[in-house]
Amino acid sequence: MERMKRIDRVLKHQGAIVDFYDDVMESPAGDIAHWDYIAHRKGAAAVLPVLDDGRILMVRQYRNALERETIEIPAGARDDVNEPRSVCAARELEEETGYRAGKMELLITVATTVAFCNEVIEIYLATELEKVGGQHLDEDEFVEMGAYTIEELKDLVFAQKIQDSKTVAAIMAYYGKLHGA
Repeated sequence: MERMKRIDRVLKHQGAIVDFYDDVMESPAGDIAHWDYIAHRKGAAAVLPVLDDGRILMVRQYRNALERETIEIPAGARDDVNEPRSVCAARELEEETGYRAGKMELLITVATTVAFCNEVIEIYLATELEKVGGQHLDEDEFVEMGAYTIEELKDLVFAQKIQDSKTVAAIMAYYGKLHGA
């Protein structure tokens, strides 16, 4: 099977988190097309934190792109491209919830928007949580925390109340893990 071939990548805008490019593509028939490409600079990680009673810690925060608040798992960008994603996930857990995990294991890896962005997020399952203080958020973060059962979260996904792709993937992967799927 013949494939599309990139013949040029032109930087259009360099941002703080992502860079925007115009990719010039050639089809197998020789036609030229322009595709948007967004490069996520550092990569990211997220964490599904499960309390000893089985409830899951979630954060509610305003998301400018959607112009509303969302319910999500704690997540954030790595400090640099060499930072292990597990370290990033542990840091985000502590910053956004005030908890530290005694145990963390990779739950699922998600490529968030494969049509135009290279962002990949490793999502960790955090258990044996210990409260180590309050939230210590970045100065531009305003995050509320809540605890939910897996059933409540699954219902929120199916009711379209949780739509964030990394959060939906984490909830459904964890639900499957609990129920032997």
